[in-house]
Amino acid sequence: MSAKEASELWGISQRRVALLCSENRIQGAEMLGNMWLIPDAATKPDDARSLRFQPIECMPVKPFVKWAGGKAQILDEIRNLYPEGLGTTITKYAEPFVGGGAVLFDILSRYELEKIYISDINRELIATYSCIRDDVEELVQVLRQMEHEYLPGSEDIRKPYYYEKRRRFNELKAKQITSVEVAALFVFLNRTCFNGLYRVNRNGEFNVPIGNYRNPTICDENNLTAVAERLQDVEIVCGDFRESRRFIDNNTFVYFDPPYRPLTKTASFNSYAKEEFGDNEQIQLARFIEELSRKGAVVVASNSDPKNADDKDEFFDELYKKLSISRISASRAINSVGKKRGKVSELLITNHGKAN
Repeated sequence: MSAKEASELWGISQRRVALLCSENRIQGAEMLGNMWLIPDAATKPDDARSLRFQPIECMPVKPFVKWAGGKAQILDEIRNLYPEGLGTTITKYAEPFVGGGAVLFDILSRYELEKIYISDINRELIATYSCIRDDVEELVQVLRQMEHEYLPGSEDIRKPYYYEKRRRFNELKAKQITSVEVAALFVFLNRTCFNGLYRVNRNGEFNVPIGNYRNPTICDENNLTAVAERLQDVEIVCGDFRESRRFIDNNTFVYFDPPYRPLTKTASFNSYAKEEFGDNEQIQLARFIEELSRKGAVVVASNSDPKNADDKDEFFDELYKKLSISRISASRAINSVGKKRGKVSELLITNHGKAN
């Protein structure tokens, strides 16, 4: 039987089957051309995890996309709020607004957990996560071709190439198609667009212009392969944050990184999806966090600090007054005018311990 047939029979991914074959964990498996053939009588190893996961510290992974508002710069502060029992008494992790996944990949690089759940409402982003997990070899091939076509070109070649790829992405997006092509276009556009932004117009069309990068990394094969291995047992869901309710229990650490509340009416960068995430949604999220707290889950959330613009704005202080709130320094990077970027205060909110 093929690796695909084995994966369906054993309930694990096709890539996991191929890894087990390459590690001689499946007796009688042989490589024919570029595919594995497995005896029909073969059985799934008792421990179907790949040896490549061991030791876990040997394979750090990083986000495969640039992400406006990504948490890499404040990761140390977030790490300080990881629960002490993570990886021992706390065996599950959930990230319902996964975005670029800086915290997810930090945890995947540091801890061995039993179950992990990620979700987002951005269909194309989630399709890309799933594609990396299930079809990374094909994705790498397509990205490598795009890189070969794009990088050597002059601006006169690159510009129409970019906008044609953007047009094609929006065409597939409108049809709600999720495929390797969509994932490749998502990564390509992210790596070559202005500031790595993801922004859509009222019609839901990605509308970020081309960026000015001399030599962008379009196909980071080593990291994509490492990410694929780490994502093998991760549940990936396209949906609202409340869908994580069924997964989360008292053995779960949850990190929420919702669309930030804009500091001013003119500073809003909330067009991540056609659906807005306004104050009503922020209130619903706070109530959901209260619900999870009653379940016994450990929760950390991040958001903007309204006091950057108005010292009297107590929106989040009131909303999360039963929890611990810390204010940390972060760099503003979304503004296109360089002199208007700088350090601002952001919030880290937790239901365990005391935030600093």
